[in-house]
Amino acid sequence: MSDPIVNPRVHELLQGTTVAPQQRRDTRAAEKPFAKVLEEQQGLRLSGHAETRLRSRGIELNGEDWARIREGVDRAASKGSRESLILVNDVALVVSVKNRTVITAVAKEQLRENVFTNIDSAVIL
Repeated sequence: MSDPIVNPRVHELLQGTTVAPQQRRDTRAAEKPFAKVLEEQQGLRLSGHAETRLRSRGIELNGEDWARIREGVDRAASKGSRESLILVNDVALVVSVKNRTVITAVAKEQLRENVFTNIDSAVIL
């Protein structure tokens, strides 16, 4: 049982009316996040944890450093490594070689008396 339309003009206005779906806007910034650019340019990804660690510990690596890190990951992969410790410029990076993802980063100041677990290789650059 449906209620009759009380105002016949409303029915008249609704006849033949189609509603176009709204277009979604891309609200993201025009610039790509650093991790995405790194992945595209260097073949490496940064985990969210690694991104946070790099930022919070003030670790800055330039394009040349990332190229060296990529080469280190390639060398570790050629030896069959799965998880590797990469040492470059007084920075230690734990990298999933299989996924080509930087898992975490440690600066020189935090390296002392640190134990790295779940790695099967180390690459010193």
